[in-house]
Amino acid sequence: MTRELTTQEQVDAFAAEVARELGTHCRTAKLTGYVRGMGRLIIDGEGRALRLCQPDDRRPDRLKIHATDETKMIAPSIGVTASSARHVAREITRRLYPLHAEAAQQAAELAARQEAEESSRRAVTEAVAAALPGARVDEQYRRTRIIWQHDTRPPDERGPVQVDSVTVVVGPSGEGAQAEVSGRPSSVISMLTAFTQAVRE
Repeated sequence: MTRELTTQEQVDAFAAEVARELGTHCRTAKLTGYVRGMGRLIIDGEGRALRLCQPDDRRPDRLKIHATDETKMIAPSIGVTASSARHVAREITRRLYPLHAEAAQQAAELAARQEAEESSRRAVTEAVAAALPGARVDEQYRRTRIIWQHDTRPPDERGPVQVDSVTVVVGPSGEGAQAEVSGRPSSVISMLTAFTQAVRE
């Protein structure tokens, strides 16, 4: 017989039954930060957290169960009928846990790729910054901007500021960099000459 969960107390009691069906090491806790409907947190013996929610008071027999974690992936979820705690636990094991494992695997692969990208980008950034002493490094999302500026006026001279500058943007994976040079023509020409000589060498 389908259960209709119309109060928070009923949701709490049903979640406790589901936790018992999932295993002896499962427990429940208050669900915080959930603003739509009623819900309860179930934490299983492996530390996986599930949000058991009754989001629509017009359908008190329908539950939405979300896997929750701290990854950047979208948490998988399933919809189930609250026919019995055993049925809900079976659906979690049969349908939600495989989706959760797949999402966790994808999150781990994404994290490893991002770490490799960041490491490569950091190595290129350090090399560019070493070639431009005093440069400012500005970290952005999946990019790094390195800005070097030099006031070319003699120390005691007054007048308009004359600045030679180099801006280098290192791309996401560190496999490419884009440079922009500006300043007095003589400075720009000498920079370009030095660059072409380095390429020939």
